[in-house]
Amino acid sequence: MKTYCKQNLEELKKLVIKLSDQEYTYGSKLLSNATIGQHVRHILEFYQSVLDGLDSKIINYDNRKRNLLIETNKDVVIEVIESICSKLTMEFSDALCYLEGNFSENEKNETLIKTTVFRELAYCLEHSIHHQALIKVGLLELNKASFIDENFGLAPATIRYKRKCVQ
Repeated sequence: MKTYCKQNLEELKKLVIKLSDQEYTYGSKLLSNATIGQHVRHILEFYQSVLDGLDSKIINYDNRKRNLLIETNKDVVIEVIESICSKLTMEFSDALCYLEGNFSENEKNETLIKTTVFRELAYCLEHSIHHQALIKVGLLELNKASFIDENFGLAPATIRYKRKCVQ
């Protein structure tokens, strides 16, 4: 699982490097004025939440840091991606842990759900792919779809299915 996450993050890093600062921070009309940078920050902070929870065995996506520099500073983005990838190369097991979150609109409604570290990394990967599909919309609006390959933002199962249909 760690390998797939790193591959996905490297793909994201390659895109960020290709984008100008203006493209990275452009408020897409098709995405309710969201920027590619905002989607990238969101992706990375979910990974950070998992890695931050390794010691405590509690993962909480609601309490992520929301580092706005990730939205605007491509150098910071590259550093964060490299840091996450480095941590993913470290030795850690698929330990039992808890997902802590508030899944309602009410303020005090925390829930603990049993999960595992690798299950949450799988969630981060799927979450990343979902946001990459949105990033692709922003790239299309900017006329920069050539910066990514045709499978960017597609789930592995979708890629396999499309290949099978072509045969």
